[in-house]
Amino acid sequence: MARKAAEFDFEKALGELEALVEKMEQGDLSLEESLRHFERGVALTRACQKALADAEQKVQILMQNTGAGELKPFDAAEDADD
Repeated sequence: MARKAAEFDFEKALGELEALVEKMEQGDLSLEESLRHFERGVALTRACQKALADAEQKVQILMQNTGAGELKPFDAAEDADD
């Protein structure tokens, strides 16, 4: 099934954000380039946070519709003990 072109691609945005951070950490950019990269990074971070919040809301709605109960925070240490 093909995705719509306007649909947000979380993994692609996260990859771009990681690449921006890596470039900025190298310290070879001019001040103007650093500011431009930082601004793009902020926009990507906000878009990713919104996508995660939307996904969480969808999960909560699905859980309510199935009567599965209340969600609890994920604890990786607890999961590893099982």
